[in-house]
Amino acid sequence: MARALEGIRIVDLTHVLAGPVATMILADLGAEVIHIEPPHGDDAREFGPFAGEPGKNRSAYFVSLNRNKKSMVLDLKQEKGKQLLRELIAISDVIIENYRPTTMSDLGFTWEEIQRINPAIIYASISGFGHDTPPEYSSLPAYDIIAQAYSGFMSITGPEDGAPCRAGASVGDIFAGHQAAVGIMAALIHREKTGQGQYYDGSMVDGLFSVMENAVVQHTVGHRIPKPLGSAHPSIAPFQSIPTRDGWMVIAIGNDSIWKRFCAVIGREDLSEHPEFKTNSLRSRNRKALIEIVEKVMVEKTSRDWSRILERESIPHSPINNIKQICEDPCIEHRDMLADIDQPQMGRIKIAGSPLHLSETPGEVYAPAPLLGEHTEEILKNLLQYADEDIARLKKNGVINSG
Repeated sequence: MARALEGIRIVDLTHVLAGPVATMILADLGAEVIHIEPPHGDDAREFGPFAGEPGKNRSAYFVSLNRNKKSMVLDLKQEKGKQLLRELIAISDVIIENYRPTTMSDLGFTWEEIQRINPAIIYASISGFGHDTPPEYSSLPAYDIIAQAYSGFMSITGPEDGAPCRAGASVGDIFAGHQAAVGIMAALIHREKTGQGQYYDGSMVDGLFSVMENAVVQHTVGHRIPKPLGSAHPSIAPFQSIPTRDGWMVIAIGNDSIWKRFCAVIGREDLSEHPEFKTNSLRSRNRKALIEIVEKVMVEKTSRDWSRILERESIPHSPINNIKQICEDPCIEHRDMLADIDQPQMGRIKIAGSPLHLSETPGEVYAPAPLLGEHTEEILKNLLQYADEDIARLKKNGVINSG
């Protein structure tokens, strides 16, 4: 089966998470992603969990983000390493990096220089606050938790009346990566129409700010500052996790029609016409009192019992699965969302698959993650036409490392 981005070559200067998420998406869709790593490798190679032969443990974290890619080691502190990077830029479609904003210019690779090498290339940057930003922001550190805090995302995440919490996944990095992949694909389409390359300036803070759909308008339109509500929704009720006899489940009563059915199912038809709960706006306003009533009913049965009852009446609900449960779920299996991969020095492992279910060119896991520098010599020979003696000299001088 053809892949959507076959023929697109990407020079990947990213590390750890935000950038690798973007290039993972593009690689899953068939782009040739050449992951340029420093001699010590991407820092993510040292992040657990690990698996493999004794003394050769490999990072499953790194594998999960770098499947379908090639690895080339270049020492960009050496002028010859920079020259090899220039040669790759000249024959590629995209270059992407997630260094601090000054790093690429310090290396001599400004947008103007990259354009001079390849006028049609798309250059994508991901950073904490963006490159086009007030000077005092450009050098600020930008780990995921910093972006979650600065963007306001943490201020609405966590238990009601409790301390702000980081989300359970690194959503600042991950949203920035997904948005960069969208931006790159849009730029590729634009270039197809016009022949013109362009620059993408991605920000982790922008990414998180853009996904707070309710919180922003609560302030700009509703003139209030939202606070953490645990699992509850700020504008819909009941729409949150509820304790049962043996655990927790989520109920999502999204409109007044579902509310009436829910009241009947739990044996409290009186609530459907109650003056404090009749409409969603009333239920949201009186959420605490409403949840106290609902919880008293829900703890009378187990989560499985409630699921059977609610399913019969098409009441939106869900168990709160742990990771083991969702990894064993029939829907995840049916949609190929756990991919088996034969990973060198690790054996056969499972990683998350691609969620890009296109009918003709779906995203897929078709190759393992590369060993450090595994494709260095292949790229030099086949793409840059270097002779064996030249490659040996580069290796001797420490410019490259072939694993």
